[in-house]
Amino acid sequence: MTQELKINSSIEPTAKWVFSRFERMLAFGLGTGLSPIAPGTVGTLWAWAVFLLGSYFLSIESWLWLIACGSLLGCWVCGKVSEELGKKDYGGIVWDEILAFWLILAIVMPANLVTQTFAFALFRFFDAVKPGLIGVIDRHFKNLENQNSITPSSPKEILWRGFGIIVDDFAAAFFTLLIIVLSQTLLKYFS
Repeated sequence: MTQELKINSSIEPTAKWVFSRFERMLAFGLGTGLSPIAPGTVGTLWAWAVFLLGSYFLSIESWLWLIACGSLLGCWVCGKVSEELGKKDYGGIVWDEILAFWLILAIVMPANLVTQTFAFALFRFFDAVKPGLIGVIDRHFKNLENQNSITPSSPKEILWRGFGIIVDDFAAAFFTLLIIVLSQTLLKYFS
């Protein structure tokens, strides 16, 4: 017997809806994804604040483990919540931005506020605009699915959808880190 999942593309998430289930809370970054303006940016700002506070208690190795485990869990969570909403990559799902920005900070820290702000601006640019390879990855996963199905997805499809939601943010993180390394190398070279 298959469990019925109510898939509704007309759901407009509310705080009550988000906080009624753990996977929704996580996918929406403890509510930051409910922001009516730039939820991805708000989620990334929240990630930055949590990282700075959490760094008093966690080592970089602990952050990397948290990011790895959060990514595995995030594939399921983001895929499941996306299916509930009936949308491939709903803007309020910000767990992907949170994980990707934590990865950036885990690699660049310790860094001064200018470098952190530069990393934030670069990441938001790459995540929002999705230039080049990032856009190719994003479009690839969005085009793979047929969201018009009225039957619930299999666990494999949910995980794959969640992976598609997360992977373009990790690509944005990669390019952010690449630009930071290149800019720091050039600064050292010309200093």
